[in-house]
Amino acid sequence: MEHSPKPRAIVLLSGGLDSATLLAIALSEGYEVYALSFRYGQRHEGELNAAQRLAKTMGAREHRIFSVDLRAFGGSALTDDISVPKGRDLTANHAIPPTYVPARNTVFLSIALAWAETLDAADIFIGVNVLDYSGYPDCRPEYIEAFQRMADLATKAGVEGRRKTQIHTPLIHLHKSEIIQKGLALGVDYSRTVSCYDPSPQGEPCGECDACQLRQSAFAKLGLQDPARIESGK
Repeated sequence: MEHSPKPRAIVLLSGGLDSATLLAIALSEGYEVYALSFRYGQRHEGELNAAQRLAKTMGAREHRIFSVDLRAFGGSALTDDISVPKGRDLTANHAIPPTYVPARNTVFLSIALAWAETLDAADIFIGVNVLDYSGYPDCRPEYIEAFQRMADLATKAGVEGRRKTQIHTPLIHLHKSEIIQKGLALGVDYSRTVSCYDPSPQGEPCGECDACQLRQSAFAKLGLQDPARIESGK
């Protein structure tokens, strides 16, 4: 008797800590994973290099890097000549930070949806989180729910009633330390991940941006050293 093929899933893979955990979760749940990364005009290639390593070593069926240059619009410290905030008190309430990239998740999910349609895949994984970030509007549960409703109205399979899209957000209500714990239990090698918004030309993390602070405090909370920093000698 033939086994049913694995269900296919698109996993948005940035190359950071969260997306590496996301990839491990999708694989552990039995999906055949098609990893999707974006060259969107971000400050550095470190994340994309990490994404390529993760997809290859962790067992993604395929990995594609899609180019869409959001520098054409700017408006973010990650795609424009705007300083990346350093040394902020992340326990305080802040306005949406300049590292927010306008409509980035909407662009990414739309492209993921297109690839999912061509693969006859119903599942898309995205590593959004509402607890340890500064109120990015496209990381909220209500945004994900709205996009999922839109996807069923916008796709051939959805309109024909053959398949409903499922946007998976397994990290959305986890603190960074909980994400790391989950990933370690699934065998994620965090030394292969890159989180820094503003690394040095040599690729060393700045240690002061929001992403670096969240990563450092999460490993410290677990009584662990960040393996990426150990590997770089930091």
